[in-house]
Amino acid sequence: MNTVCRSTLRCYLLVTWILLILCTNCRAFAPHHRLSRQSILQVTSSSGSNKLTRPERKALERQKKQKNNDDASKSNNQRRKQKYAESKQPIKNSTTYELNSQAIRALTASSTPDDVIRAIKRAQNRHDAQDLATIERFLLEQTDETYAYGYRGSLLARLAVAALHMNNHRLARLALEERYRHHRQSILPLESAAIVRGLLRVHNVSDAQFLLDDELPLPTADEIDQPAVRDVLKHRALSLASFASRHFFENEPSLAVLGCRKLVEMGPMVVQAGMTDEEIGIPWSRILKGAAQCEAGRRDGSVQPCVGVEIDFMPCNLVYAVLNAINAFPPMNSDTVYEQLSNALIRRVVFVTGAVDMQKCPPADRGEVAFIGRSNVGKSSLVNMVTNRKSLAFVSKRPGKTQQFNFFAVNDKAGVEKEIKYGDLVEGEKDADSFYMVDLPGFGYAKVPDSQKQKWKAFMHLYITERPNLRVLFHLVDARHGPTDEDAAIMKQISVDKPPHVHYVIVLTKADKNVKGAAATNTGKVSRDVMKKVQKTMEENGVAKAPVILSSAQTKLGRNEIWKYLRRAAEF
Repeated sequence: MNTVCRSTLRCYLLVTWILLILCTNCRAFAPHHRLSRQSILQVTSSSGSNKLTRPERKALERQKKQKNNDDASKSNNQRRKQKYAESKQPIKNSTTYELNSQAIRALTASSTPDDVIRAIKRAQNRHDAQDLATIERFLLEQTDETYAYGYRGSLLARLAVAALHMNNHRLARLALEERYRHHRQSILPLESAAIVRGLLRVHNVSDAQFLLDDELPLPTADEIDQPAVRDVLKHRALSLASFASRHFFENEPSLAVLGCRKLVEMGPMVVQAGMTDEEIGIPWSRILKGAAQCEAGRRDGSVQPCVGVEIDFMPCNLVYAVLNAINAFPPMNSDTVYEQLSNALIRRVVFVTGAVDMQKCPPADRGEVAFIGRSNVGKSSLVNMVTNRKSLAFVSKRPGKTQQFNFFAVNDKAGVEKEIKYGDLVEGEKDADSFYMVDLPGFGYAKVPDSQKQKWKAFMHLYITERPNLRVLFHLVDARHGPTDEDAAIMKQISVDKPPHVHYVIVLTKADKNVKGAAATNTGKVSRDVMKKVQKTMEENGVAKAPVILSSAQTKLGRNEIWKYLRRAAEF
């Protein structure tokens, strides 16, 4: 019994000891192997026994993204702090030219042309004279002709333009002298034109003219076909356009007219080179605006000729100088430009009288231009088109609507219609560029008695031979059909009656009717058969040398050619 008890007790103690050991080991091991919920989820997910739900996956993705963003932000902040600290450290170098710009802190021997350009632009935009002077010293002291493969000349040109923009004449002159001395062979037309505009901006006309003639000269006849000549012609034309427009706006008419005359001189070369108006891009509208403004001041006496500038002949209207230049260059078809031109040259138009004999004609105190043609050929429509008016002359589809010689006074004194209509005394005088436009009655199949036609014919003879101020006679012919027997009779009469001082011009009207859907690129044309008929009729009736103009009141074709002759009446 005692033996059994002792055995039982011994077994009990052994089991108790084993349990104590096991419990102790479990407590020590548990803290190092306890798994978090995220670890359990990851283990479960990796084992594939339990998949994560969608909200749990999204939560994990957000946590990972947030951690990456925090790391990147911290890294960027560290880099910015490092860069800022570096920017505060002074650059110690004997050949360093420090600037006020944060983008380009200094110019050194390793600076690129792009660095210099950025520094010049920044100094010009900020009007930083100190930086501009520093850039000048860098280019003159630390660079030579070989800098950036000869790009130094262009940098000096940019520096000169920036200096002129800031009215720093000394710096600009130094840069231009250095450029001219060492980079004569690498001068670009674009840079020369920019310098010319800068010199004109600071009223340095003499240097601008010298540089224009020296660096953008007119080519010779043998050089026209060279590709580089087109660039020279383009930038010379643009420089002259700036020359003319700036002097117009600054109320210096004599110098502006000289600029327009230089444009007229080079116009034929531009045409010969085959360049187009779009390729050159002369701002005609701006030049016309300046000319009209300057002419208005000349009329009221506030603008006077330039002192010390001699002009052999000044136009009666400054806009005519621009018109000459426009006609010398390749043709264009801009309604805006020609409407602006018409409004500047024809400011007022007043119906004066309708004459049926020489006694009823107004006084011959100004030049005169007349339009004649077959009934319904489009005389009145053409007059309206040229003057940029909608209802100046009578327009009708009924042939023979114009029954008398209708006189219109162009640029007469304001209020002259009251003096004509009511007999009131109106103070003032007509403008210097005033002239008459005469709309003559149509002939041919006009529905009038034969006796009336004979009176018109007799009146026509007296008008052509005895009207002393008549300067231009436009004969309008339908471009669809060519001259009729009545047109041939008019040609014959004019060849006999026309005085030497009268210019006879044939205008082929309604040219747009020969083209289906005439547009800006195809404003009108005339068939070969009609053109041969016109030439043959002219030869048979003694007017073979008369100029022929193709026109259309709808597409505005021919208005520039017509204006060449209208000015002859204005300059009477």
